Amino acid sequence: MRPIRRVWVTRAEPGAARTADRLAASGFEPIVAPVLEIRPLAPVVDLGGTMALAFTSRNGVDAFAGLSPARDLPVFTVGDATAEAARESGFGRVRSAGGALADLAALLIAEAPRPGLLLVPGALEPAGDLAALLSGRIRVRALPVYEAVETGVAPPGSFDAVLIHSARAARAVAERGPFAGGRAAVLSEAAARALGGRSGLEIRIASAPDEAALLEALGKPAHPV
Repeated sequence: MRPIRRVWVTRAEPGAARTADRLAASGFEPIVAPVLEIRPLAPVVDLGGTMALAFTSRNGVDAFAGLSPARDLPVFTVGDATAEAARESGFGRVRSAGGALADLAALLIAEAPRPGLLLVPGALEPAGDLAALLSGRIRVRALPVYEAVETGVAPPGSFDAVLIHSARAARAVAERGPFAGGRAAVLSEAAARALGGRSGLEIRIASAPDEAALLEALGKPAHPV
């Protein structure tokens, strides 16, 4: 396995810049070339009957915050980074599941106020089915507030590793392969499956669905020659 120095950052902005900063601080050389772009949508936001909001990504928080001034509803998030984004946007009552989508469903079943409607502002094509995980115990309405579209960017001319935050990004990377060796650090089993075994990359799956674990899966940087 080649030493890890140059790391391709595939996630969409503005997250790509945050990831690049973390990589640089850890001694890597980030190459920012997002395979996805986040585009906000403009749905009508109707909060009638809504008891709480659930967010599965920072992108959902940012898009919803630009559509509605409402900040008084309780908020449940899939992880701590999304919870931080919600607090930064002005939401006062925020609970983080600190994990994956199944953890968010368990938190909602245990703590979400009832009766009423759970509004889930998120992607036009969500990565998972929160309503199915809730098994009818809570009434759910999805509100698409953004879409992720492929950028068509070419892979960097040379890289030692690639960071992949989602199954959608993994599919986009796989379409650009196979690659002549290197490592792929992916955030989930779903992303690993989407990347597939024909990529030519050594696939490492993060031990938890957060970026700290993703960078741990990446390994340590090679010392510059």
